[in-house]
Amino acid sequence: MLNQFNYSLPEDLETALHAKLEEFKSLDVVGRIWKKDPLIWSNEDEDQWLGWLDIANRELEDLKKYEYFAEDAKNFKDIVLLGMGGSSLCPEVFSITFDKQNFHILDSTVPAQIKTLESKLDLAKTLFIVASKSGSTLEPNAFKQYFFDRVSETIGRDHAGSKFVAITDPGSKLEAAAKKERFRNIFYGDPTVGGRFSALSVFGLIPAAAMQIDVESFLRSSIKMVEASKSDLPYENPGALLGAILGVCHEHGRDKLTIFTSPEIYDVGAWLEQLIAESTGKNGVSIIPVDRESIRDPEKYGSDRMFAYLKTDEFDSSGAAQRVAQIEQSGQPVVRINLAEKLNLGQEFFRWEFATAVAGAIMEINPFDQPDVESAKIEAKKITSAYEKTGKLPGEKPFYEQGGIKLFTDAVNLADLKDATFEENPLESYLKAHIARIKKNDYFALLAYVEMRPDYEKLLQDIRHEVLKTTGAATCLGFGPRFLHSTGQAYKGGANNGVFMQITSDDEQDLQVPGNKYTFGVIKSAQARGDFQVLLDRQRRALRVHLSENVFEDLQTITELIEGSD
Repeated sequence: MLNQFNYSLPEDLETALHAKLEEFKSLDVVGRIWKKDPLIWSNEDEDQWLGWLDIANRELEDLKKYEYFAEDAKNFKDIVLLGMGGSSLCPEVFSITFDKQNFHILDSTVPAQIKTLESKLDLAKTLFIVASKSGSTLEPNAFKQYFFDRVSETIGRDHAGSKFVAITDPGSKLEAAAKKERFRNIFYGDPTVGGRFSALSVFGLIPAAAMQIDVESFLRSSIKMVEASKSDLPYENPGALLGAILGVCHEHGRDKLTIFTSPEIYDVGAWLEQLIAESTGKNGVSIIPVDRESIRDPEKYGSDRMFAYLKTDEFDSSGAAQRVAQIEQSGQPVVRINLAEKLNLGQEFFRWEFATAVAGAIMEINPFDQPDVESAKIEAKKITSAYEKTGKLPGEKPFYEQGGIKLFTDAVNLADLKDATFEENPLESYLKAHIARIKKNDYFALLAYVEMRPDYEKLLQDIRHEVLKTTGAATCLGFGPRFLHSTGQAYKGGANNGVFMQITSDDEQDLQVPGNKYTFGVIKSAQARGDFQVLLDRQRRALRVHLSENVFEDLQTITELIEGSD
């Protein structure tokens, strides 16, 4: 059965939605999407990126590889996926939702993150899945080099390849490396399926098989949504209906999609973040997904949001259902989705993929490219190349330093911050001045290039929620560099209504990337600096806060200063 879907819109949006659906019907929008007509969007190369429409049916016809791999994966104590963005987020949803504690994901170049993962593993009994569509993405290749070297030290280089499999597109550099190093297996993606639309392809399903999830049942459930989304009646088409709601809300200034979930499926929000932000955030427009923000009383929300609440049939112990009902009753636009069981997640993967494509058509953009992700990569490459030549990172000078905490920005941003009233604590004054730049209908994004661990995350969540409380603005929290392959596209290429605080730090210890002069710490620094430079180049309101190697203590200091800034 299909997951249940309900929505509630204020009268003006309801009227606009009906008009949009009638327009869809008259223009045969749904039929043209299935016919892969690029004129639906911007008539660039969209027709070359629509393999996701029928990938679930094609994978159902090729179940043997999943059955084989599921059996083979039982030979290993732990399984590690090395990937970024679309190659890692769907597997992360599976591993967290289905509580697969022996399945680990590495999507961070922070040295401490890599060491923490390595400390959990018996390398001789671990299977590594290297996932990269292009096979040339910096991070997965560096992860592979590091762990291939470590496994070689443990069991010998001639045998190391037996602990690795690759998921990649045909003809990629990763395919060539996997063959040369005699990987255990290579699974091929479809070049017409983009990374963030790849959940129902090998990039989502090979990891699912490794976790002993029933791929056949998962696909058969998913295909029910695929078939329902073929209806040429937009009112009855679950993907088209949601996409029309997203697009109409955006047209009416509601460009912050606030996502609430019941606890057992909470990580689906991270997958939705990438899909929606990277697809819609370009050409100066964007839908900004807001995930894991605390629920507020209805009267505290402005008119720039829409809300989505996803839950399962299980009782939601978080109390979100009642709070969301209150938001709905206040006249805010709300969509509610109920999954009959967790295995029905695949239905939501497809519904939201189709909806995102439809919203992109309304926004008159190409939802399948990511031009501003590439811009940050180019800036990072400049820095790593400079390091390869000189053996050191390019110099930089903070505009202010206090107690080992350094502040960076450009002259334009600094001119705004200089208006701050300096009291006893200049650091607090600068932080207050930056947060005070948030205006009506803006959002605040905290971009943290630190290890993803509970104590750091709690402090970062405290910061975002203090900003939420004091400004009322929508807030986002992303860990770098993983958000660069996700929401980073919208932050740079979308509407200029974001205020950004980047958090970076020194590394207590660093790790060499085998075969290169640079380390993971250098990669992380280059990515952070490149990310920040593009934000500045796009005239974003951005402040970089650099911490010492005492990350927890410095984060605590920043949190206390911001919490004391009412």
